[in-house]
Amino acid sequence: MKRNSSGRILDHGRRVSMAAVALLLLVAGFWSSWGTAQHVLLSKGREHGRLTVADCGETVCTGLFDPEGPGGARRGMAIERSVAVSEGARLDVVVKPGTDEVVRSGWPGALHAWLPLGGALLLAACVVGGGLRMPRTAWGTAAAGGALLVGAFFAL
Repeated sequence: MKRNSSGRILDHGRRVSMAAVALLLLVAGFWSSWGTAQHVLLSKGREHGRLTVADCGETVCTGLFDPEGPGGARRGMAIERSVAVSEGARLDVVVKPGTDEVVRSGWPGALHAWLPLGGALLLAACVVGGGLRMPRTAWGTAAAGGALLVGAFFAL
């Protein structure tokens, strides 16, 4: 059965709009992750050390920062509160330049920083599989997002 031109136009419009939604999800996930990930991945030349968490509020935990190399320990350094941060924990961290905020370093920090991208990959997989009708690509996208989330779970 031949499809008329209006049916083909609607099909192309659906595919373009679903591709735009999937791309928007991935860009938003990347952008959300990059705010933290840049400090972990591009940490050369930044101040490294260990944070001993002393007190946790609703959104932020603070503690004593002991830098690597010369320099004395500093109190009041803050890290975003998450499941992996609790009072008494000792974490390897990197200082965000020009602030008193720190982010976790190493593999745990990198995987934690990319969590929003992992969620975006899972959401985009639904759009790719259902809206674009590309099941193999959707399974690959979902597997990448799931691997990122599971890796972060075990690393933290």
